[in-house]
Amino acid sequence: MIPFPVVGVARPSFLILTPVCISLGLASVLLAGHDVEWNLLTVVFLGALMAHICVNTLNEYADFQSGLDFKTDRTPFSGGSGTLIIQPRLAPYALVIGFASLVVTLVCGLYLLQRTGWGLIPIGIVGILIIISYTNWINRHRLLVLITPGLSFGPLMVVGTHYALTGVYSPIAFLLSLIPFFLVNNLLLLNQIPDVDADRSVGRDNFVIAWSPAKSAWIFLGFGVLTYLVIIIGVLVGSLPLTALLGLLTAGFTIQIFNGVSDYQGNIEELVPQLGKNVLVTLVTPFLVFIGIMVDIAL
Repeated sequence: MIPFPVVGVARPSFLILTPVCISLGLASVLLAGHDVEWNLLTVVFLGALMAHICVNTLNEYADFQSGLDFKTDRTPFSGGSGTLIIQPRLAPYALVIGFASLVVTLVCGLYLLQRTGWGLIPIGIVGILIIISYTNWINRHRLLVLITPGLSFGPLMVVGTHYALTGVYSPIAFLLSLIPFFLVNNLLLLNQIPDVDADRSVGRDNFVIAWSPAKSAWIFLGFGVLTYLVIIIGVLVGSLPLTALLGLLTAGFTIQIFNGVSDYQGNIEELVPQLGKNVLVTLVTPFLVFIGIMVDIAL
């Protein structure tokens, strides 16, 4: 029997990102006028959630085995859960959870493939490659580190949800997928700041290591601006309803975060509030867009 404390390796508090991203795929389906098969949506959600758990768990296990977890300055938003540091005996169970969640992800994918069509294969292949290579390979290539998180929760998850429910690819789904693409890239970018020295010691590479937190803040700002431009352009070209502009309400927080990170001088305690705001922006922005779309459909 798997001990309950091991669930910490899945980083449960971060799993809310999955339904938020799935909601944008659902919104694109409704905007396109398709009926929703709720049983298929349930399978989509389960597969996406298990993929998220798999990445988190295998990452925790690998970082524990490599010794990285012993070097990080853990914050509520970075440095892993610390579960295996506190209870090393749980490491084998973490590995079991990682592979079990991968199996469930594959089963869900095969079911959706059989129900929807071969068009899901590219999304599935890229997703599996990211899961198995993220910790030990992707983390050593700064450009891949920068864009892979957003690719996973943006185009793969949002476009994949739309295709799984409709059997077709959609430009609206791709447009909406760019919102979590930029936001999740930003989420992981800033969460790397407290771990710079630890990551460098095990051969990892990212823009925070290669540049500096202050310079990386400009990447954050660029991605933030692009997020809001996607929403505005979507409304201007008629792909998104006017109510989708609700997503712009978080722009002020993005500016605050940029200023805070630009002024960062190495005091992690001063950085933590900015990391918290970044999580808020990442979750609330796409959800506000979803709410805006639902309001328009309801009216």
